[in-house]
Parts: sequence; structure tokens; C-alpha cells
Amino acid sequence: MPIEDFRMRNVIPIEIPPHTVMLRGIGWDSNIYLIRDGREALVVDTGTGINWHVYTEVWESEGYTEGIERVVIFNTHEHFDHVGGNLALKRYFEEKGAEVIFATHEIAARTLERGDDYVILSHYYGRKYEPHEIEVKLKDGNKLRIGSVELRLIHTPGHTAGSACLYEPEEKLMFTGDTIFEGTVGRTDLPTGNGWELRESLEMLMEFDVYLGLPGHGWVIKNWSENLREILGWL
Repeated sequence: MPIEDFRMRNVIPIEIPPHTVMLRGIGWDSNIYLIRDGREALVVDTGTGINWHVYTEVWESEGYTEGIERVVIFNTHEHFDHVGGNLALKRYFEEKGAEVIFATHEIAARTLERGDDYVILSHYYGRKYEPHEIEVKLKDGNKLRIGSVELRLIHTPGHTAGSACLYEPEEKLMFTGDTIFEGTVGRTDLPTGNGWELRESLEMLMEFDVYLGLPGHGWVIKNWSENLREILGWL
């Protein structure tokens, strides 16, 4: 379906109280998450950038972005289907008067700042990635705070060298990017992917108490431990 024919009603926001809204990605786009507390917000991944206006129209229609003054855009990893909308969403929020900063794991940050398309793979989508500054470069265990909500970064290499998850312990939410999905994992045959590292990352994720896994594509992961055990059984 051409994007010109894609109406806003085809993207239904999924609310995960009290702070999170999930938008399923269109086409190749990653899922996009908006976490808001007060006048601050966190956006997890931005898709390819092709459909950014559809997502912002949904946010606008539901009032999710009204009155936001500070936004952190976090990329779970370096692939274009998760970072291609970065600058479009930055412009959108800045036009609304918000301060916008970018954050990701330090390895992913280096790749994004130098525009390394060997890893980013924008050519795969017939697009061009525009390098930009990543203001917040995180290490494993570092925290991001959005209002009163605090999230912990977990470095989970395997899908890419800079892949990371974000864990919110109060609501027990895990934003997983492409590290793990419902019933499967992100592929490891792309640049900087590593199957052994992915297995180690998944074993580490078993240690966390997770109510919902919120992946980069597809539906939410409801049975966290069972899903991990099943995947580790065949990986």
C-alpha cells in the first residue's frame, strides 16, 4: 500500500499504563514507543523515517505529545529501520518547543555519528542515513531518567555489537529492540552480529523479572521466562 494511501486509522496506539504507548511499525519500520511522565518523554526507536508523519499524527490525535518540553530519543541498535526517523522526530518535537537529545549504547553511538552504512544498512532500504550527534553515550548499567521513570540500559550484543535493551523495574517492562521477539531472536548474520554473544545476552536477560517484553518488531512478549527458555533450547 503506498504511504499516500495509508491512513492514520491503520495505526492503533496500544497503551501500556501508566506511561507507555506502543505504535506497531508500518512496513519495514520498527515498533515505536513513547514513554511519558509529566513534561518529559522518551521515544524508543524511530523506524525508517518514511512514515514518521503517520506516527506523529496518531500522537497528536490522542494528545500524547501535548505540552512535552524535553524528549530523549533512544535507539536500541544501529540498524536503519530503527534510526532512520531520528532527525524527522527531532524536528517534530523541536517545532513543538521541546528540547531533544539522542541516547544509545556507546558502540552504537560511534557507528551512528560516523554514518557507517556497512552496519546501519540504509542502502538496504533504498535510503540514505544522515549522521548526527549522539549526546548521551551509555554503558551497561547506566540509567535514563524521564520524569520520575528510571530505566536501566542492558548491553545485549549479538544482533549488532551496539544492541541494548532498556529495563523499567517499577512496571517490569523490557524494551528489547531486535535482541528478542515473541518466539524468535534477531538475526546474527549481518555486520557485527555474533551468535555466541547473542546467546550470552539472552542468558543474562533470564535474570530479570519482566512483566512485558516490548520488542522492536511484532507483538509484545507476555511470557518472558518461558519465551527465553524455549529460544535458548534451540539456539
